[in-house]
Amino acid sequence: MAKRLVIALGGNALGNTPEEQLELVKETASTIVDLVEEGYEVIVGHGNGPQVGMINLAMEYSANNGGHTPLMPFPECGAMSQGYIGYHLQQAIQRKLQSRQIEKQCVSIITQVVVDENDEAFQKPTKPVGSFYNKEDAERIEKEKGYTFVEDAGRGYRRVVPSPKPCKIVELKVVEQLVDANDIVITVGGGGIPVIETEDGYAGVAAVIDKDRSSARLALDIHADMLVILTAVDRVCIHFNQPNQKEISEMSVEEARRFIAEGHFAPGSMLPKVEACLDYVSHTPDGTALITSLKKAKLALKGKTGTIIKA
Repeated sequence: MAKRLVIALGGNALGNTPEEQLELVKETASTIVDLVEEGYEVIVGHGNGPQVGMINLAMEYSANNGGHTPLMPFPECGAMSQGYIGYHLQQAIQRKLQSRQIEKQCVSIITQVVVDENDEAFQKPTKPVGSFYNKEDAERIEKEKGYTFVEDAGRGYRRVVPSPKPCKIVELKVVEQLVDANDIVITVGGGGIPVIETEDGYAGVAAVIDKDRSSARLALDIHADMLVILTAVDRVCIHFNQPNQKEISEMSVEEARRFIAEGHFAPGSMLPKVEACLDYVSHTPDGTALITSLKKAKLALKGKTGTIIKA
């Protein structure tokens, strides 16, 4: 039986413009189809930080500057980003499948994820979205718009919004049906559209769920054999960007928790990735989590690079 992988792609790896994204997804598609050729069942989650921020900013600017367009709520911006990114990904994957004569379909699902309306995250925004700014521009926009900005792992300043934990994937049964039909599924885009349960059904809320946490939730619920988080580095490091930086090839749950307690992983960067892996492997005794770069994914699955986290 084929091993089932849930792969989480970073939104920053997908580019900041449609043209840039169309180019970058070619490499992403190649990696995904490489894994399909290796015999894996592949389910793809992805981030949307730059994209949802771009959409939100564009809609807001147009509404406030004579564009005669309405202000677009954040959940709707998230849905737009899912469609936009999913369209590019599935098109690139379908082309790569066709070029290699692989008989598979690829489909994107607009995915809602239930969150707890009392989650303390709503009182403390932490999730970076949108473009990177220098300190001066970030401070100016904070004053103008009332947004909250934080420094993001030495790369500049980004707006942050609430990031509640995912509780349930609304469209899970549909995802399962498509995976069982041997299709490649793109889901929980941007962590999923955050919704709360009400008497009248689901209602969207202004937040961004961390895509790694939603991918971990998906990996648990769909009984995946492995959670694979693809990021900008080949391996997780402690003492990152310091003279004594050290790559980690394998971590136990206990070691990962100790590294977290010692402050080795930056919030909004590597920390949620490691925490998502812990969420998955702590509830899946036979499961394995892997953090590596997109370019090295195939090698990492063969044990030649990457960071493995096991229970």
